[in-house]
Amino acid sequence: MNKIQEFNELHSSKELLFLGNAWDLLSALSLEKAGFKAIGTTSWGIANSLGLRDGELIDFERHLGIIKTIVDNVKIPVSADIEAGYSEDTSKIIHHVLRTADVGVAGINIEDSLKKSNGLREISLHCNLLEKIRIALDHHGYKDFYINARTDTYFQKENPLMETIERAQAYVDSGASGIFVPGLKDHSEIKEITMNVNAPLNVLSLPGLTNCHQLQELGVRRFSFGNALSDTVIAYLEKKVGELIELKDTSLLYE
Repeated sequence: MNKIQEFNELHSSKELLFLGNAWDLLSALSLEKAGFKAIGTTSWGIANSLGLRDGELIDFERHLGIIKTIVDNVKIPVSADIEAGYSEDTSKIIHHVLRTADVGVAGINIEDSLKKSNGLREISLHCNLLEKIRIALDHHGYKDFYINARTDTYFQKENPLMETIERAQAYVDSGASGIFVPGLKDHSEIKEITMNVNAPLNVLSLPGLTNCHQLQELGVRRFSFGNALSDTVIAYLEKKVGELIELKDTSLLYE
């Protein structure tokens, strides 16, 4: 079984897929060693590790190099967060998707939010993009490559539920393998989306939305924590180096 098949099967097994999010090789190896069955990269975490903000500010080749380093050194499937595709040009986005598939990932996250302006890409335009991505992947030998279509309705809309369902259904019809709705938190709304969208739902960890078993009962198939772990590690590092310079005593490193 190849990594793409393995990754797809993880979305249809009895257990919800608890995806660990990595931002460099060390974090990826740590997640694998701990027992995570798959890894997703976090663009936010990668950007932070390079001293940048999230939002496609990294050169695509540099970003891809980090993803490749992770893929080359872990045995479990990796899904790459490529934000909105690192371009506004359809052909260039497709090229970036294929380049990402070529380094050996089993899937991608690709979002419908615009990077150079506010708002979301119009539904028909995003569906057209997803259709072309799927056709290109199939044509280049990446059958069943996992496209996790992220919609940012819960970050950008006041009453997002109905538009989320509309977008999710359209994205699945256009070739998406699954739907990712960060910001979604209300249990009744999660349940409604899982009942109305015929594809695995991925939700993002938030305060108050943290329990895998509870989410599985609501019909969620994939749960990720995004940049939460990298933020925690950075905060701990900053706290410790602050204590080192304040106390001028390294004993705290051995506690």
